[in-house]
Amino acid sequence: MLDVIHVNSLPVFLLILVRVATFFATMPLFSYRTIPRPFKLGLSFFLAFLIFYTVDAPALAVDGHYFLLILKEAAVGLLIGLIAYIILSAVQIAGGFIDFQMGFAIANVIDPQTGAQSPLTGQYFYIVALLFLLSVNGHHILIDGMINSYQFIPIEQFVPFQNESIVRYVIDSFNYMFLIAFQIAIPIVGCLFLVDVALGIVARTVPQLNVFVVGLPLKILVSFIVLLFFMSLYVVLAKHLFEVLFETVRSLTNLFGGG
Repeated sequence: MLDVIHVNSLPVFLLILVRVATFFATMPLFSYRTIPRPFKLGLSFFLAFLIFYTVDAPALAVDGHYFLLILKEAAVGLLIGLIAYIILSAVQIAGGFIDFQMGFAIANVIDPQTGAQSPLTGQYFYIVALLFLLSVNGHHILIDGMINSYQFIPIEQFVPFQNESIVRYVIDSFNYMFLIAFQIAIPIVGCLFLVDVALGIVARTVPQLNVFVVGLPLKILVSFIVLLFFMSLYVVLAKHLFEVLFETVRSLTNLFGGG
């Protein structure tokens, strides 16, 4: 390996490896527990090895300035992968809104990919979204965006983390994630709200009928029927979600580079 990578270029290669490895640590799909760690490390190493020959960086000395660059590379990789994960989490937030109206709010399941509890409908939407992401080679686009980040954020350049525009952009992206989640959930939540209104009218007109016994299975039945017709619209919203995800990653790397 020393014959392939010159000893003087090892500091540059390590900086590339840090950014790639931290990006895979938070990126959707590659950061999940179900993917073995040796696979993540091996993929990060070989991808960094390929990027090493495409990045034009000067020789760096191992000193105090170099360790600051390591922290910068780790922060850039983590933030780029994390912003992509936050945008994709809009699917699970939408599932939480739906489950709350369906009566499934207490019936959470353990997500084996992240180890956290997730709503039933949100987990179903999330699996479909991941399959759609893989079918359109979205993971290739994310990796390509990380590789292109070296054009915006050179290795030897410090990132202006004190830049207010970066913080504002991350906050706006986080807020927009909830807006997308509301757009995904509003068809089913709106129909269940109409069911609640109908049950309230029935409870006032027919006091003998126990709406608490009838209402829960009725809302579950209506939500499944609406969900059956809603899946085609959900694919369109998922496509819009991925477009927002890719645009957010590109804009964030541009802001990191001072653009």
